[in-house]
Amino acid sequence: MDIHAQASHGGKQYIAKEQHFHNYPPTPNEIVGVPQNLPYTGVTQFVGRDADLERLHDRMQRGTTVAVSAVSGMGGIGKTELALQYAYKHLQANTYPGGLCWINVRSQDVGLGLLEFARTQLGLPEPPDILETLLEKVQWVCRRWQGEPILVVLDDVTDYEAVEPYLNLLDPRFRVLITTRLKLLTSVQRLELEVLTEAASLELLRVLVDDPHRIDGQLADAQRLCKWLGYLPLGLELVGRYLARREDLSLVEMLERLEAKKLAAQALVQAKQMTAQLGVAAAFQLTWDDEQFPDEAKMLCGLLSVFALAPIPWNLVEKCLPDWDKEALEDCQVEQLLGRSLLSRVGKELFQLHQLIREFFAVKREQMANDVALKQTVCRVMAAKATRMPIVETQAQVEQFTPIIPHLKEVGTTLCLWVADADLIYPSTRVAQFYRGQADYESALTWYQHCLETTEARLGINHSDVATSLDNLASLYQIVGRYAEAKLLFQRAIAIREQQLGANHPDVANSLNNFALLYHEQGQYVKAEVYFQQALSIYEKQLGSDHWEFATSLNNLAEVYRAQGRYSEAEPLLQRSLSIRQQQLGKNHPQVAQSLTNLALLYQVREQYTNAEAHHQQALSIQEQQLGKDHPDVANSLNNLASVYQSQGRFTDAEPLFDRSLKIREEKFGRDHPSVANSLINLALLYQTQGRYTEAEPLYQRSLAIYEYQLGSEHPNVALGLNSLATLYLLQGRYGEARLLLQQALSLQEQYLGSDHPDVAQSLGNLAYLHQIQGLYSEAETLLQRSLSILEQQLGTHHSAVANSLNTLADLYRIQGRYTEAESLYKRSLAIWEQQLGKDHPNIANSLNNLAEVYRTQGRYSEAEPLYEQSLAIWEQKLGKNHLNVAKSLNNLGLLYQAQGRYAEAETLCQKSLSIREQQLGKDHPDVAQSFNNLALLYQSQGRYIEAEPLYRQSLEIWEQQLGKDHLDVALCLIGLAYLYYVQGRYSEAEPLYQRSLVILEQHLDRNHPDIANSLNGLAALYQAQGRYTEAEVLYERALSIWQHLGINQPNAAASLNNLADLYRIQGRYTEAEPLYRQSLAIWEQQLGANHPLVATNLHNLGELYRLQERYAEAKPFHKRSLAIWEEQLGANHFQVAIGLNALALLYHSQKRYAEAEPLYIRAMTFLGRQLGANHPNTQTCKQNFLNLLNQAFTAGQATQLSDHPLTQAVLQQIRTGNSNA
Repeated sequence: MDIHAQASHGGKQYIAKEQHFHNYPPTPNEIVGVPQNLPYTGVTQFVGRDADLERLHDRMQRGTTVAVSAVSGMGGIGKTELALQYAYKHLQANTYPGGLCWINVRSQDVGLGLLEFARTQLGLPEPPDILETLLEKVQWVCRRWQGEPILVVLDDVTDYEAVEPYLNLLDPRFRVLITTRLKLLTSVQRLELEVLTEAASLELLRVLVDDPHRIDGQLADAQRLCKWLGYLPLGLELVGRYLARREDLSLVEMLERLEAKKLAAQALVQAKQMTAQLGVAAAFQLTWDDEQFPDEAKMLCGLLSVFALAPIPWNLVEKCLPDWDKEALEDCQVEQLLGRSLLSRVGKELFQLHQLIREFFAVKREQMANDVALKQTVCRVMAAKATRMPIVETQAQVEQFTPIIPHLKEVGTTLCLWVADADLIYPSTRVAQFYRGQADYESALTWYQHCLETTEARLGINHSDVATSLDNLASLYQIVGRYAEAKLLFQRAIAIREQQLGANHPDVANSLNNFALLYHEQGQYVKAEVYFQQALSIYEKQLGSDHWEFATSLNNLAEVYRAQGRYSEAEPLLQRSLSIRQQQLGKNHPQVAQSLTNLALLYQVREQYTNAEAHHQQALSIQEQQLGKDHPDVANSLNNLASVYQSQGRFTDAEPLFDRSLKIREEKFGRDHPSVANSLINLALLYQTQGRYTEAEPLYQRSLAIYEYQLGSEHPNVALGLNSLATLYLLQGRYGEARLLLQQALSLQEQYLGSDHPDVAQSLGNLAYLHQIQGLYSEAETLLQRSLSILEQQLGTHHSAVANSLNTLADLYRIQGRYTEAESLYKRSLAIWEQQLGKDHPNIANSLNNLAEVYRTQGRYSEAEPLYEQSLAIWEQKLGKNHLNVAKSLNNLGLLYQAQGRYAEAETLCQKSLSIREQQLGKDHPDVAQSFNNLALLYQSQGRYIEAEPLYRQSLEIWEQQLGKDHLDVALCLIGLAYLYYVQGRYSEAEPLYQRSLVILEQHLDRNHPDIANSLNGLAALYQAQGRYTEAEVLYERALSIWQHLGINQPNAAASLNNLADLYRIQGRYTEAEPLYRQSLAIWEQQLGANHPLVATNLHNLGELYRLQERYAEAKPFHKRSLAIWEEQLGANHFQVAIGLNALALLYHSQKRYAEAEPLYIRAMTFLGRQLGANHPNTQTCKQNFLNLLNQAFTAGQATQLSDHPLTQAVLQQIRTGNSNA
């Protein structure tokens, strides 16, 4: 906040000569009336403490007795400034009319301060001499203190017992605010100040340097600077003012100065024009020099500064001080460190030093005689802790050991010189294993490499700890797919072991097995088989054919055979391995689970899903029981079981398993392993099926990057990744990107898999879909027919993939208006799925939905509705009522109801669909935008424009943000919003939207695409409304030519005919207009039914045509029929009904049937004014018609035949007086 009010003259200042560090200048006299002696604040804008000010005021107003609140915290946290800002704020607000008394307790006794305030600010006389004690004098003054409430601020209290007697003298009028570094254990209400947030810290710097761009232009460096200062207000203010004085100093240079000189940096020493007058170190020194701060506490501070800048588990401190009495150590912690705000408790048995306090303690420790001993002690304790750490894999272990890791890092790096040789490998190795267990392979790699470098440098290159380090690093390289490097390290480690153990030792067989696994992961199966056979021979010779290691070797060899498709050779090996393991290890051993998993995978690839599921579930049960639910082997079983469910269409069962598997794999194997890529592909495909595109894309991208890096850019898995990502881009409208990926994938697959492989058929289908979207229908059809042919040839005519291909080809025929062909393929697809999957499979629901879409498009509503309902029932039953497919089905059924004019039912379904999509996808998903758009269309069709517009805008914002400003969905939304503006007469707003949509559509689509025709129609209608007939006719004719190219018997083609006819009618070209109207009417009645609102529109237009030609007898039935349809379908209050009323009134008007026309005009004006507003062109037109009628009736002497309606009579009166412009 800006402080404008300042203190008045007359306040005596109490400034300590050495210790006091606040600046109290004479107080100016700008504020009159409230006694106060508030000191000057150097702050021009108070940042980041608004909530603290509110909490403080709340505490200050509590209770019926004297309210005492304490603001506590470490030095430099801003306690005094908070109190001062609070006081100034409430001085301005006149919260304390009895006065605001400020006493700095470090430099002045409380009693003397109160007496001085009473004399100088209140004008009270000196207490009588008969009062001997200071307490008695204070009590005498307080009783004579006028006004309430009263604020007393006791700043920088270091001894509460010295203050407490004065507090006991105060009555309930007083509110006492204490600032202190102490954590008072009394009944005083305490507000503990924390450091500022990063956002508040950055804002404070912006204010201090008085150049926000200087901070924002170096934002990352500013964030680092704030972090280095620990977000401490004093440090931030010192540095900020330092920067303000040095305008050319960059933040990077500022950081370098701080890191070089620490607390001795000039920026942290000088304090000018600030409330606080000491630097950071000097502020901390006040506590260090306190005579009540013992040497034991100082030694403990030194020890704590050896640990890393991170939460410190207190049990580590206890182990470093075994000779200390536990209770005495606890007292020192509580009373001296916590009690003086030098140490913070951040969790159970976890404590942390602030960055700058730690620096201060480190400087003090380096001056201590036992500095080296303290470092060695911490190293010894941490090494011992490392040797007892397990391989961290479970989340519970991660949480248990996370607090230890920063201190192991500190020992392994900064304190490495003080670590004993025997302990050298442990700190870095345990840190690496900790990260490896969480799949943070980059961090693990860093620490394994650091360990290897450290051990080689100190112990020599042939030391056993070096061999261990090599093994650890090679294993990590293998996990992340860095096979060549792993191979070299394994070979080097093996050489050491062969030298020590001999070539036929089982440990050598283990190394050979590791080599074989390395080759297996690379797809080099022939080499892998050779090494597995060699390892198998050693195990059998050395350990026997019933040993569990021999079983493992059998299992590994079988896996090579399975990968090569040699299933008949793999199964007996897997069965034998399972039998040995069960016999030697027990039926619930993890290795038994591994054998079960491998058998399940073999059954799965053979599509023996029942056997596969049973074996996967058995394996999963064993692994979770024996290894814990977060073990990597559990992740494998989860992924495999999810894959079985996905193959069966059990998506809701699959997703949580994929999610859980991915999470575990990332934690255990690393983010860049091929197995993680597989998991990402599976999960992304599941998301894509559910329409969760924004979640799917990063998974696809990650998987592709992993495949390319680990397997090479020409590996078939790369084609899989390209194809999958391209499919997603197609759905997102990113056609250029999709085309490149699809062509690249198709080329790779045809080259490596052959031109008739099912994966090639999938790529052909995806490329065809791209052509279909762009309106290149003949090209799309060719590709789809080729894809279908491949699948039928390779998989048989009744395979589910064939059903899917038929469904896709039917989609193409449907959007071309080739309904008979589409219906036939949809039915064939449906029959296959019912035969293969049963009648209640989700794919059945999809096929039913698509068939219903054909019927809806044709206006066969009675046939479409039961299919939609059946589809909806299946999806709700199989996928749950909140599934995205359910939302899709609800939306489509809603569109059917909307087409039938069943708006209330349609709105309910659209709202429900929207709710599901928001819940499942988030409020910014493109499918949510589609729901907003559909709901807006529904409202628009009912004339609910005010409700429709924000939905259009929200839809547009989401699509532009998520899909880009040139996406096709953006263009369609622009058309909808433009039309909304058009019907409201907001032509200048509508035109640029129509034009922008047309640019987007022409950029992405074939020139004869239906969406381009619709956009042309919309823009033409706008030009027509503006009287730009020549421009409109060109666009109408172009749109009509597109429909003629695509087939004229479609509802949209009828709309184009109607619009062109309307243009001819307005221009008086009646002969040209009539056949177009009648052709349009015939199409609409055929496609939509005789009672559709669009049919009413056409009837209305024909009626108007006949009226203009004075063919009144022919016009009347058309107008009456159109009005009846609108009233029935849209409701009596719809604006279209008003249009119909106006038209019928105009017909009567034209026939001089004024009495019949008058009430119709009045009804029409009322509806139009309510729905469109008084200034809408339609409203104005109707009003002018009404005025014309009254003028003509008056002139004809028929005014007396009109009604007594107030509006009619008022206008007639104006006409009589010569003013007809009412």
